[in-house]
Amino acid sequence: MQVRRDSGGMELGEGSLNPGFRDADGGGGGGSVAEDPGDGRRDAEYAQVKPYAGMPKEVLLLHSSKARYRVPREILFWLMVTCTLALVALTVTVIALSPRCMNWWQVSPVYQVYLRSFKDSDGDGVGDLKGIQEQLNHFQYLNIESVWVSPFYRSPMRDSGYDVEDFRAVDPLFGTMQDFEKLLAEMHNKGLKLIVDFIPNHTSDRHRWFNLSRTGDPRYKDYYVWADCNGSEPRPNNWVSVFGNSAWTYDGVRGQCYLHQFLKEQPDLNLRNPHVRKEMTDIIHFWLEKGVDGFRMGAVNRLLEAAHLRDEPQVDPKKAPESVTSVWDLHHDYTTSQLGLHDLLRDWRDEMEAYSREPGRYRFMVTESYDYHEVDKTMMYYGTSLVKESDFPFNFYLLDLPRNTSGLWVKHLVQLWMANMPKGQWPNWLVGNHDQPRIASSAGQTYIRAINLLLLTLPGTPTTYYGEEIGMENNDNDNNGTDGPTWDPAGKYNASASQDPQRSPMQWSGDVNAGFNNKTNATWLPLHPHYRSINVKAQKEDRGSVLAQYRLLSALRQSELPFLRGWFCFVHADASVFSYLRELDGHDRAFLMVLNFGARAAVTDLSSVPELPERLTVRMSTNRTNDGKALQKSGIPTEAGESLVIQYTTNTRYNPSHPEQCYVSEKACYLSAIDLLYKC
Repeated sequence: MQVRRDSGGMELGEGSLNPGFRDADGGGGGGSVAEDPGDGRRDAEYAQVKPYAGMPKEVLLLHSSKARYRVPREILFWLMVTCTLALVALTVTVIALSPRCMNWWQVSPVYQVYLRSFKDSDGDGVGDLKGIQEQLNHFQYLNIESVWVSPFYRSPMRDSGYDVEDFRAVDPLFGTMQDFEKLLAEMHNKGLKLIVDFIPNHTSDRHRWFNLSRTGDPRYKDYYVWADCNGSEPRPNNWVSVFGNSAWTYDGVRGQCYLHQFLKEQPDLNLRNPHVRKEMTDIIHFWLEKGVDGFRMGAVNRLLEAAHLRDEPQVDPKKAPESVTSVWDLHHDYTTSQLGLHDLLRDWRDEMEAYSREPGRYRFMVTESYDYHEVDKTMMYYGTSLVKESDFPFNFYLLDLPRNTSGLWVKHLVQLWMANMPKGQWPNWLVGNHDQPRIASSAGQTYIRAINLLLLTLPGTPTTYYGEEIGMENNDNDNNGTDGPTWDPAGKYNASASQDPQRSPMQWSGDVNAGFNNKTNATWLPLHPHYRSINVKAQKEDRGSVLAQYRLLSALRQSELPFLRGWFCFVHADASVFSYLRELDGHDRAFLMVLNFGARAAVTDLSSVPELPERLTVRMSTNRTNDGKALQKSGIPTEAGESLVIQYTTNTRYNPSHPEQCYVSEKACYLSAIDLLYKC
């Protein structure tokens, strides 16, 4: 520190050796700065100065090089580097070990809306797009996020909209394109996904393409399947329509026959024609650009026919050829599942993948193919390990549930799918749709709760046909013996085959028209006479109702990891009871389902299953009075039609000791210590 005397006084000039220190007049503390005495002396003098705010670089560097400042700094630096590397390594490890996120079509049941029958908003007696929008809260009430809507395209309605006149237009019966866009936007705002029907096999005979094709327009000439024939004998071969009789109709304008595997008003497209394939791809793009979340591809097994047009083999070779009038009379070797079919579907899947790259906007594809006993053909729609096709094909095998009310039969139908499904694929389950009798009628109200419990606790995605959540039944008296029209084309050929009974209006309340139409007294089909007791409003007020149970099961399925991620294992089946469990490796909570599909009460003894604890607790029963009951595994009682969800805690897993009885689609394990799922 330097002392300077000036004018007989003495001032303290701190840091005056710093040549950069100057006051406003050029002085330092009122006087001049001493000359620089040289580097060595200056360093020695700086070393005596303590660090201070605003110190010059020379002072800062001098002090920062000292060990007491340098060492902590270096420790902090390397500590930060180490922590950063550890965090990166941990992040990479978590990502590498984390199982794939569940997609929206896996987490939620798919709810099928039959548009004509769901909700009428304008009073014309027919359900419409605005009607769906009015009832979006119903899906949220049921914990449902995925909604599949039947065709709404412009159509002459010879087959309830499955005969499409314009794939890019909304039929005025159901609303406008603006109504559709508003519905889609509102669904997305509520976190709901919209799946639409796509009908690539055929069009209406009023479609512009068909009119141009039948007049011989060079571009459209081969858009449909034509064959030489004459008006008096319009049968190029023995192929039969789904609705009966010849699949060929003579067209006088063109002078040839065209193929129609459904109604004669539904000519089959020639999907071997690259121009037709391009047209259908463009239609897929059109609706994906609109923002739809997926497609249900209808009747895909009939997309291609054998080009040679040979007669199909008869089931009964002795039957007179002229009496072959039903699809059941023939083996469909040349009209279904033809070579090239899966290439076509995989091309469409590939087009959809381009739209699925947007985060959170995966586009879903499900295929419809009735292959009956040929389950191996159905499984081909999953694609391969290298080439993707359907996310899943519809599983129609549970439609046979009513044929035999026994636990053994239910196990057989479930195992039929699980044992044939390619490894790692995702199952699907349904018990009804617009083409099939309602399960509450065919199996009986006694079993509807057990069937809903089965659907919502099996692995995979359940599909619910509108009204199944309240136990709606067929309206078998809707038009049979009345003056009302028969809408279903199958019923026009055979009254007993009509599909109108399972399409009656949704029963929202006990009010006029069951709440389906609140403006007029019109309904396109008659209401079921039981609508005053079986309806949404009444069942919301009853904690023991079919609706209340469905809602609880749907919430349980989404909230408990073993139901979405876990193993499915067969445990027991007999003449009455079917039992299985859901468990997740590493998770101490598991669930045992005991379903009585028999005609009488039963007591199930599972004492031979050592992995189950002796005492079990009923998490939920279809008979709500049994909720929470404690049971012994040696004697689990159930009434006819009763089903139990039993929760238990154990660290012993069933699947390692019974690999032949257990299935899992996307294996994962649970680390309870940090509440983490990981690949295992």
